[in-house]
Amino acid sequence: MIPLLLTARSLRAFGDGFVAVLLPAYLLALGHSQFEVGLLSTATLLGSALATLAVGRWGHRASKRRLMLAAALLMVVTGLGFATLSSLWPLLIVGFVGPLNPTGGDSSVFMPLEHTLIAGAAPASARTGVFARYSFLGAIFGAIGATAAAVPEWLVGNAGLTLIDALRVMFIAYGVIGAVVCALYRRLPRPAAADEPRTAAPLGASRSVVWKLTGLFSVDAFAGGLMMNTLLALWLFQRFDMSLTAAGAFFFWTGLLGAASLLAAPLLAKRIGLINTMVFTHIPASLCLIAAAFASNLHVALGLLLVRSALSQIDVPARSSYVMSVVTPEERPAAASFTAVPRSLVSAIGPSLTGAMFAAGAMAAPLVACGAIKIAYDIALYAMFRRTGPRN
Repeated sequence: MIPLLLTARSLRAFGDGFVAVLLPAYLLALGHSQFEVGLLSTATLLGSALATLAVGRWGHRASKRRLMLAAALLMVVTGLGFATLSSLWPLLIVGFVGPLNPTGGDSSVFMPLEHTLIAGAAPASARTGVFARYSFLGAIFGAIGATAAAVPEWLVGNAGLTLIDALRVMFIAYGVIGAVVCALYRRLPRPAAADEPRTAAPLGASRSVVWKLTGLFSVDAFAGGLMMNTLLALWLFQRFDMSLTAAGAFFFWTGLLGAASLLAAPLLAKRIGLINTMVFTHIPASLCLIAAAFASNLHVALGLLLVRSALSQIDVPARSSYVMSVVTPEERPAAASFTAVPRSLVSAIGPSLTGAMFAAGAMAAPLVACGAIKIAYDIALYAMFRRTGPRN
């Protein structure tokens, strides 16, 4: 089961990698404004959040396999929808309904479902390591996907396509990836398998811990929504007139650094604990983002953002492992979903705010706000959970 899930994660990350970079360029090419880019990003995150919330509330009654197949089919529909539509409102509807991910990470409904299956299949002693591999593959294939952002310019120069048509080809490719993911999910165990528990309530003994973590993750997710990869690409386009090819190469290297850093998470967690791993790698990354907002030239900005990428993802497998370890096995689907909801729901507020700030000429403000709020989150997380150890 775990190899299938890791393969599906890799393919989805590849698609998310080029979509996060190309989405703002595609919308701008269609004639939409900076504010509308942020608005559509908000719609995609909000739709993912509501779908994830539904999984947390009612998913314990359903087959995880069936839910994942449905999400993969929506991925196909989303790719084809973006490839054939141009007007804002139809795109908003497709973005809201589908699992398209403008963050460059994994904030979609797939994540809590896959996390639940991984936590049930992996022994407790190996759980952080499996989540590290899951995150590593997501990051590395996301980075490779970011380099595919250069394909439209290649198609324009060598295949005679217009830029808009070349960008539409990439969204068709995104839909094809969804079809392959669907085929992989069909090979997962049927609902009768032991990893499909049915319980009367989504949360029980761990309710208090889950709600506290959800509240804290909301703060972190809101900050992340202010400067997700799609908006960071927009910032680089507008501030330094960066090309699509250069942006794709940059996001490849940020993804590669982030992926490599994920492998350090299990080692750090064994030495200093999961909470310390999350906090003491995250704060320096946020400081680099704040500094990048005031960089005098592109090279300085890119250098700071690369350092940030080498640190900002170490907390991802530690966080996933921590959430799965402080709840009972029966509560894992709900815990994974409820703590994942902020990554879409609350972060959905951020893109519109950032789009408005960019439109007003406040180009540095979103980066500073993102870094400062994330530092506040880290301090609160450490204060509240440094003495709360794993349950299982």
